[in-house]
Amino acid sequence: MVPLNDLALFVGAAFLMVITPGPNMIYLMSRSICQGWRAGVLSLFGVATGFLVHVFAAAVGLTAVFMAVPMAYDLLRWIGALYLLYLAWQAVKPSGKSPFEARQLPHDSPKKLFVMGFLTNALNPKVAVFYLSIFPQFISPQHGSVFSQSLELGFTQILVSFSVNFCLILSAARVSAWFAHNPHWLNIQRYLMGSVLAGLAVHLMTEQRKTA
Repeated sequence: MVPLNDLALFVGAAFLMVITPGPNMIYLMSRSICQGWRAGVLSLFGVATGFLVHVFAAAVGLTAVFMAVPMAYDLLRWIGALYLLYLAWQAVKPSGKSPFEARQLPHDSPKKLFVMGFLTNALNPKVAVFYLSIFPQFISPQHGSVFSQSLELGFTQILVSFSVNFCLILSAARVSAWFAHNPHWLNIQRYLMGSVLAGLAVHLMTEQRKTA
């Protein structure tokens, strides 16, 4: 089992991931604004199912491999940090977009809503990089099965993501309308998220590797 203090830190990291701009939030917010909260919830269930692809991919061996091979772990850690810096730049660059800006989407059937939510997340590189670069920092063989710890972290992240996105979906129209009337806050939100991503990247680059 992952120690409670490490699990609490992981919950914070998972929360930061879900509130940063990315394909999942952009799709869910846009879908909810264009087609209503029910469509957003259906899409969210697809997104949650997509997380399972990443969770089990990490749990069946990827995390264990990078924990066992220091060079591979360090390489992945730096790749993850550079990707987070790229996301930070995407958030703050002059042409950057906030996920709270509405995007027009066509009305889709319930089945397509679920499938699109699933594909949006299953093919989301931010999730894959998060799992492969963050999981090893919270997993240690001395705390038991790496597979079990990976599942524990994965399902914790899914719970955090589902809860936050569910709240955003229910308030999507109001949140978007508020930002539309207060456009300067869109820039503040973008720079805040960019700063958080950059800070997480620096922490990832300076974090010491855990050993058994």
